[in-house]
Amino acid sequence: MNLQEIGSRFENLDFLASQVVEGFITGLHKSPFHGFSVEFAEHRLYNTGESTKNIDWKLYGRTDKLFIKKYDEETNLRCHLLLDVSSSMYYPSESLDKIKFGAMAVAVIGNILKKQRDAFSLTTFDSKIQFTSDTRSSLSHYRLIINELQSIVNTKPEKTTTNVAEVLNQIAEKIHRRSLVVIISDMFDDVENSNALFDALKHMRFKKHEIIVFHIGDKKTESDFEFENRPYRFTDIETGEELKLFPNEVKENFLNKTKEFEKSIKEKCVQFKIDYNKIDTAQDFSQLLMPFYVKRMKMK
Repeated sequence: MNLQEIGSRFENLDFLASQVVEGFITGLHKSPFHGFSVEFAEHRLYNTGESTKNIDWKLYGRTDKLFIKKYDEETNLRCHLLLDVSSSMYYPSESLDKIKFGAMAVAVIGNILKKQRDAFSLTTFDSKIQFTSDTRSSLSHYRLIINELQSIVNTKPEKTTTNVAEVLNQIAEKIHRRSLVVIISDMFDDVENSNALFDALKHMRFKKHEIIVFHIGDKKTESDFEFENRPYRFTDIETGEELKLFPNEVKENFLNKTKEFEKSIKEKCVQFKIDYNKIDTAQDFSQLLMPFYVKRMKMK
């Protein structure tokens, strides 16, 4: 399923997330989602020579056939998903708005965590925390989060700024057990003052949490600044401020500042042992799911 199809069918986020995850799993050589544990998933036929300890004898009594109980792998992983919902996240692209891409990212990661019986939560934020859920692994909890995400993408945004640093500091104080923290944001609020962001990330790492940063954006316009050299009116989505100019007048300076900021984030993330991933909303979700999957496997 490509991004255009996802964008046109966003009314059923749960179904879309399941389709993306199934497609991703199919592409892996070995599915990570099945093993033996105390959480029952499904049955398969018993093969001669296998151990009999996992045979479902009650089912044998009803069907006169031997079935093995198949289970989802259970771990103690706790994952906190942080989604930026500030105005800049509603910036339109040719495929998906950043907010839709971010909501899908949360949904597909949540779908994987649900399959793994891992507990997870959702926190949405702009300049402050807007919504936060409990940390659970149940199907009803997953559906609650899907409903919240559906509401977010269907809501017309107000003019709100972002404060990733402040939110991270608050979250770090609230999470008392070692967890995986996934940050999904365009990070625009910290371009001029990156020290606050780095201090917050350092604070999170000091609390022994593992962190993945998914820095999402529309690469064509937001990173490469590819516009025709004709008059444009650029509007700051968060403040409403407008500038009328030719793109070539500011392109060089814009690219230099953007590259400098992204470089500083990468270097600090390496220093703090944080996984940093630049995500292009025009590309498919494998760019996001593969780093998450690798991190998930390392924490088993």
